[in-house]
Amino acid sequence: MEQSVCHAALCRAFALILLLLLSPSVFAYLDPSTGSMVVSVLVGVFASIGLALRTYWYRIKSFLKRIGKPATNAANESSTEE
Repeated sequence: MEQSVCHAALCRAFALILLLLLSPSVFAYLDPSTGSMVVSVLVGVFASIGLALRTYWYRIKSFLKRIGKPATNAANESSTEE
């Protein structure tokens, strides 16, 4: 099963590279503001990811702590109280 998934991914990558190499030349005008627009989009994406991580950091941290703790048994708790 894993070989077929790997084979499919390899075929897709090869097809993408082939399409990029055989694509015709395009003559388009890109003005200077296009570059700054791309930069501002990248800055916005990274800022949004950082804000989301900062906002949900404590929730993620407490969730990971709950997963890492071993489960306590009710029988063990009652025997230690006596």
